[in-house]
Amino acid sequence: MQATSEATRTAASLPWNALLDEIEALLRAGVAQVPPRIVMPTGEGSVLFVMPATDGVVAMTKLISFTAANAGSGRPTIQGDVSVFDVASGERRLILDGPTVTARRTAAVSALAARHLAARPDGATLIIGAGVQGRAHLEAYTAALGVRRFVLASRRLASAEALARHARTLGLQAQAVADAHAALAHCPLVVTCTPANAVVLSGPLRADAFVAAVGAFTPQMRELDAGLCRHFAEHGRIVVDTRDAEHEAGDLLQAGIAVAPLPSLQDVLRGPAPLRGGAVLFKSCGWAGWDLAAARLALRHAR
Repeated sequence: MQATSEATRTAASLPWNALLDEIEALLRAGVAQVPPRIVMPTGEGSVLFVMPATDGVVAMTKLISFTAANAGSGRPTIQGDVSVFDVASGERRLILDGPTVTARRTAAVSALAARHLAARPDGATLIIGAGVQGRAHLEAYTAALGVRRFVLASRRLASAEALARHARTLGLQAQAVADAHAALAHCPLVVTCTPANAVVLSGPLRADAFVAAVGAFTPQMRELDAGLCRHFAEHGRIVVDTRDAEHEAGDLLQAGIAVAPLPSLQDVLRGPAPLRGGAVLFKSCGWAGWDLAAARLALRHAR
């Protein structure tokens, strides 16, 4: 019960549109100090992450565990907390639910990228993966982009059907499908948010497709077919969430794509307005700066 109430309070302090705006403001200002995160393997498929960041006024550290074996077990794959501090006094001001922050800031970053890069940011959306991130992306795309129609796919059709029922309670059109690829012709927006232990998307895509690839965050993980990634590199555009993707974006690295020359989301936001049109792949790996933006917003909400 305590964990549930903490998650509910954290979610309430991070409304979708305000969170997108906070992330964008942080990137445009360029004030975040974010050292490399500590990624310590703790067992087979288990990792402990330590992710600090500061803007000189607020400091935070996210400490979370990732346990791949928990997928489908009823236990969360991500567990932990975000501690938020006042830099001037050193006082701890907040403790936020780590999985809730992770889910909401990740989906908010995808929606922010779609807002600036997608040819049709309010178009029908295919979400592959019906877990925590699938639900977060459905809610973020609805609130921030105005998406009203979703097609949902998962390894377990029952999971996709459960997410579709949740979507319909929000007044949305939603259907669960067994074959994600059959929906690609009808969905200009695509999100992959699976455990990234197998390829789940290989195309072909619409010429105006925007794909947010979220699940893979290590060099060994991937959700996208290598040929599809190369298609984006040769015939569309690839944008990464941060420069850390140079050593974390397994989808791109396993496809033999040089990540260093690719623009980041910050490059997009601080540069000239991007041209819309054509296929875009947004590769998200995660960054403590997103958690810092969430911490800043939650702190203002608490005040």
